Amino acid sequence: MPMSKKLQSIKGFYDVLPDKTPLWHFVEDKIREVLNLYAYEKINLPIVEPTSLFVDSVGTHTDIVEKEMYSWVDPLNEDKLTLRPEGTAGCVRAVIEHNLTYNGPVRLWYQGPMFRHENVQKGRQRQFNQVGVEAFGWSDANIDAEQILLLSRLWKALDIKDVELHINSIGDPEDRLTYRSELIRYFEGHIDLLDEDAKRRLHQNPLRILDSKNPAMQQMIEGAPKLSDYLNSEAKAHFEAVCGYLKEAGIPFKLNHRLVRGLDYYNRTVYEWVTNRLGSQGTIAGGGRYDYLIERLGGDKTPASGFGIGLERIILLLEDMGVVLQNEPNIYLVNLGDAAQKYALSLSETLRSHGLKVVLNSGGSSFKSQMKRADKSGAAFAVILGDDEMKEGVAQVKSLRIENIQTKIKFDDLASFLLKQTS
Repeated sequence: MPMSKKLQSIKGFYDVLPDKTPLWHFVEDKIREVLNLYAYEKINLPIVEPTSLFVDSVGTHTDIVEKEMYSWVDPLNEDKLTLRPEGTAGCVRAVIEHNLTYNGPVRLWYQGPMFRHENVQKGRQRQFNQVGVEAFGWSDANIDAEQILLLSRLWKALDIKDVELHINSIGDPEDRLTYRSELIRYFEGHIDLLDEDAKRRLHQNPLRILDSKNPAMQQMIEGAPKLSDYLNSEAKAHFEAVCGYLKEAGIPFKLNHRLVRGLDYYNRTVYEWVTNRLGSQGTIAGGGRYDYLIERLGGDKTPASGFGIGLERIILLLEDMGVVLQNEPNIYLVNLGDAAQKYALSLSETLRSHGLKVVLNSGGSSFKSQMKRADKSGAAFAVILGDDEMKEGVAQVKSLRIENIQTKIKFDDLASFLLKQTS
């Protein structure tokens, strides 16, 4: 009989194992704390949306729509559905559907998995986790700056130092139409230097050529016209205001004329926070303004801006910095004999009621085996109950971190003693 194939996850989809979850929880908690300081409210969004939502918002000629989306036709009703490849479109759909801006501007955030059929590499998976932050109803440059300051505050909260802010303005749609024509004309004049991917993009989405990482094309791309030379006066003033706010707040930044972002809905301010510690996948957060998206999807014209944080890349960056977090218990409760085993369950509940993290030994076994498990658990103390302890109304408390420290504590005093020891 042939052996069955070993079960394993799908390529690009992965498990976060228990030894990694403390660091994930730490990052998620810090993000929630910072977002709360800026009064952003949580919204939970579905993972599956109509395919048309992303075609209409992200853009027909983007890599995401052309080749990266997980899409299918529901056999029950023939609906065209897609696993969300990004979060902004779904959030905008919710704002329109529920008329969330009826009473004025709103600040929203969400968290969860996104899905793109990409080439798998370090920092780039096909299922990836993102925190999205969106502000609807503000047109002033100070909301752009505030969101950037929010991210700066988050890096400080996480003690992340090796990040650089890249910022650009891509103007308004009419600016990009003029620029697009000039860019096509420029690249057509250097057609022999374009790789196959660039040639494919040339008449569909020429701005994406500026993002190319092909070394053979870099000098030619550097000589391309700059979008900043084609901005209308309002767009130019808006960007100058954003940069002014950042300078006033002491946030250093780099003007990156090649930064356009990979989604069609952006206008004016775009930015990325970049690190050099993760190789080619160095962008850990990015976003910008998208004033026309709500109207494009059927809502009232509403200015908006937002950003996304790639959680996997934040985790990789912290690990590269040597950050290790463990989720160890305070107490391992060793119990021997019928009376101790019966009492141990209620005692462990009492200790937990005082906020102590307790692992209760279950299934019997010898004293030696239980102590081995206690050591392996990472607990600070073993609380030992046996026949003698039950008769005396005491527990033996043994330090698992410092040798030869063991003491008897009355049951009534046990919780307060352990709290002092573990605080």
